[in-house]
Amino acid sequence: MNPADIAREAFRRLATRRIAPTPSAYREIYNEIAGISEPADTPAAPAAVLAASANVEKGAESGAENVLTQFAARMSESAGELGDFGRRFQRALKARDWDSYARILAQLAEKQVKKGGGIELPPLPDGEQTRTLRELLSRTLGFAVATLLTGTPALVEEAESLGAAIKQAHTEEALNEAALRLKQLCYQIELKSGDTAEQQELLLRLFKLLLDNVSQLLDDDSWLRGQVDAVQNLIAGPLDQRALEDATRSLKEVIYKQSQLKHSLSDVKLTVKNMMMTFIDRLGQVAASTGDFHEKIGGYSEKISQAENISELNSVLDEVLRETRMVQNEALRARDKMVLARQEVQDAEQRIHTLEAKLQHMSELVREDQLTGSLNRRGLDDVFERETARSDRRGTPLCIAMLDLDDFKRLNDTYGHLAGDAALKHLVKIVKETLRSMDVIARFGGEEFLILLPETTVEAASSTMTRLQRELTRHFFLHDNEKVLITFSAGVALRQPNEDQAELVKRADRAMYQAKQTGKNRVVVAD
Repeated sequence: MNPADIAREAFRRLATRRIAPTPSAYREIYNEIAGISEPADTPAAPAAVLAASANVEKGAESGAENVLTQFAARMSESAGELGDFGRRFQRALKARDWDSYARILAQLAEKQVKKGGGIELPPLPDGEQTRTLRELLSRTLGFAVATLLTGTPALVEEAESLGAAIKQAHTEEALNEAALRLKQLCYQIELKSGDTAEQQELLLRLFKLLLDNVSQLLDDDSWLRGQVDAVQNLIAGPLDQRALEDATRSLKEVIYKQSQLKHSLSDVKLTVKNMMMTFIDRLGQVAASTGDFHEKIGGYSEKISQAENISELNSVLDEVLRETRMVQNEALRARDKMVLARQEVQDAEQRIHTLEAKLQHMSELVREDQLTGSLNRRGLDDVFERETARSDRRGTPLCIAMLDLDDFKRLNDTYGHLAGDAALKHLVKIVKETLRSMDVIARFGGEEFLILLPETTVEAASSTMTRLQRELTRHFFLHDNEKVLITFSAGVALRQPNEDQAELVKRADRAMYQAKQTGKNRVVVAD
């Protein structure tokens, strides 16, 4: 043991044994702990030796008194009850009342010493910030973390218990214990998160396999293909909460409208089926009438062969003519009804084609951005593939322009996200009103848009974007009747021979960022 530990243990033993902390008593206890043996009694020493011994004892007493003084001073600097004990020690030292000092030390030992022999640690300072942090951590564990751990009751119980323990932890020992439990809890959560991520990955793989199998069973023009492709594109990229909500809302609307159209389609097909049955019935009636007519004609032939005079022949001839007219009228009526039925079938077939076209259009809705009405990434891919094929076939130029609203974050921060959404819709509206019907705008991400300009040179595309900037400046965006000026920076790129979409977009994107860096509200042509 080092001298400091020996000194603390000596004070503790003086207190527990209720011995006055005199220098001699302290020295005796100190020697006992340190294993220092006192020299045996010796015969009377010369006066010089006695004087030297006295000086040594006096020096030891002075050193012990200094230790007791320092101990009292340190105690008096403590807060609360420990500070009161320190001040009482100081008063006893000032009066050099060692008996009082011993009684105070004994009282301190009785109050502070635990069964294990350790001294109870004083509470940590508990200021307003400390209480706030403890309360926040307790709520985080007891509510937020526990909610996220639903499905694992043991971890939920530990999180709630740890939150309550931290709220009541006012000593260093309690905080250390809570820190150890928190470390274990974090480790368990990490293990659980790994298992959950693996399960999600397996479910995504299973879902992708199912969609691939369904897609192979569909015709290329099936109205279901658009929905399947939209879901496939969604799960192929990073999953985003907003993207999932938009896709779910879009698919729900499409499915609802398609269910109505499918019901109408079923009604039309049933009508066609009924008309065909009527058509067949009419044919049967014509066949029956014709058969009766042939039988009657046979009977009339026999009557003619047996006729003996002109009068009988005229009577038979009248009956033949009457039956012939009846059959003719019946045939004409059947022909008119069959012509009408045929027209009705043709009309029903046309309605079927119209309804199927509507179903196909409803399927295409999943290719639109739900906020702005422009195309989404899937719609852009389809149009780009079509326009590049046409450009290659005809040898015509194809340009794209990448747009990005300037200071869009500041607009959101100043006026709110609803105003930001309205600004995006305003931009798309101005673009559609300004550009040609053959030009296409698609939302590329966030506040970025891509405009496809078929049969357009790069100079014309640059001029078109400049004209669009002027139009956007002329038509102010209104927010709560306040005019807000919005601008955009643009990069224009001409597609090179056999250049794919990714490389073309990359060049336009670089040009757009160059426009941003050189002052915004500019148009830069890509190299």
